[in-house]
Amino acid sequence: MNKSTTVGAVMCGALLTALTASAREPVSPEEIVKSFQEAFDVRPQQLLKNRNCICARGVFMGTSAASSLSRSAMFREVSVPVVARFSASRSNPDSWNSREMDLEFRLANGSVQHMAMLNTPLFTTSDAVTFGAMIAAAKPDPNTGRPDLQRLHQFLAAHPDAFAQANFVTGTDAPSSYASSAYFSVHTFRFIDGKGRTRFVRWRFVPQDGETTVSASEASGSAQAAAQERFVKRLASGPVRWDMIVYLGEPSDTTDNPSIAWPEERMHIKAGTLTISRAMRESAVDCAQMNFDPLVATDGIAPADDPVLLFRSPTYALAFSEILGQALAPVPPAAITANSQ
Repeated sequence: MNKSTTVGAVMCGALLTALTASAREPVSPEEIVKSFQEAFDVRPQQLLKNRNCICARGVFMGTSAASSLSRSAMFREVSVPVVARFSASRSNPDSWNSREMDLEFRLANGSVQHMAMLNTPLFTTSDAVTFGAMIAAAKPDPNTGRPDLQRLHQFLAAHPDAFAQANFVTGTDAPSSYASSAYFSVHTFRFIDGKGRTRFVRWRFVPQDGETTVSASEASGSAQAAAQERFVKRLASGPVRWDMIVYLGEPSDTTDNPSIAWPEERMHIKAGTLTISRAMRESAVDCAQMNFDPLVATDGIAPADDPVLLFRSPTYALAFSEILGQALAPVPPAAITANSQ
């Protein structure tokens, strides 16, 4: 897989997951959603009908090491129910190498914690101007259905930092299953302990089964379906588990730029274990309607000063309202008659 093709896959695969821009730039959520829809012809109806995801249920058990860093109730060493969504990029469900894991932790006090993670440790851009350029560069050619490589080269020439994520994907084959992939927070968050002390953190969920992959030559347009089938088959033999590993930032680490990865040698702890025990394939449409907003957080977890992260919430809300509105729209009598025949 050459670098140009990889960059195109990364851009297309990450766009809807991101739907982000800098809050410091004069860009509104409406403009971001509209530009994305116009570039990729993705509408709420399509997202609603996208069954290329698996809804699952499980539990999370936190550790004492995490509870010493964050007062969040999810780390109190009690079992917390979790709803999970595993999917390909919702913008490009046929992408051979994109994976997402979205989680909703349902705490005993009625609060919830959301996490929206990618299978890459960093994001492509850090500001609205670059994000807009990326949308334009990745817009598929109507004749081929693929991004124009010349536009992609021009984008990369103007924004060489975008190579960071592309280089990661170039050297990493696609996970063979949702169960065999690691998932990353991408953004920086703050853990706040019982005394109000704060630490900047990033986290990842590492599969206890180990990471297994398939090469580009083995993958095809049905790669995502195959990944789902392997996941369901794996669950049939027993629960699937991931360890939540939290990395602690140092003063030299960026907290406002998700396109820069932290050094691997940073101090890290095991914050808990996620156990997924049941897949509910029949609930894929219900999962498609859920809004896993990463800024929905419990007391003890808060966003850092990452403008990309801070812009996600209003943009997610807008996209979610369109999807929900489509889901609740009355069915025209003519459609009912046609479907009954």
